[in-house]
Amino acid sequence: MEANTKQLAKRLGERIRTLRMDKGLSQEQLGELSGLHTNYVGQIERGEKNLTIESLSKIARSLGIPLEQLFHSVDPLGPETELGRIVMLLSERPVADHSLVLALMKTVFSWEEEKRK
Repeated sequence: MEANTKQLAKRLGERIRTLRMDKGLSQEQLGELSGLHTNYVGQIERGEKNLTIESLSKIARSLGIPLEQLFHSVDPLGPETELGRIVMLLSERPVADHSLVLALMKTVFSWEEEKRK
């Protein structure tokens, strides 16, 4: 695998792991639900495998999410930008934390606006 492809596979694997754990599923359970071997699921999550669309579709269906949600935050702006780093940090957190972070950001921005007045 090319370096960029390896990095993308690693980030996608991390995203799948986060979503799986958010659903309270083990690798074995995700494997059963998706019809994929448990070892293959582990390799995907470690970024060792280049996924097919079919496998991605099976995983998304098993997680109960649309296929495109697998790619949310995988490579939004690139890790070299501050916004990209923020998105990467957030993508590594459980989905439940996203609402908390959004509320916190809104509060901080509102506070900053009030301070300027």
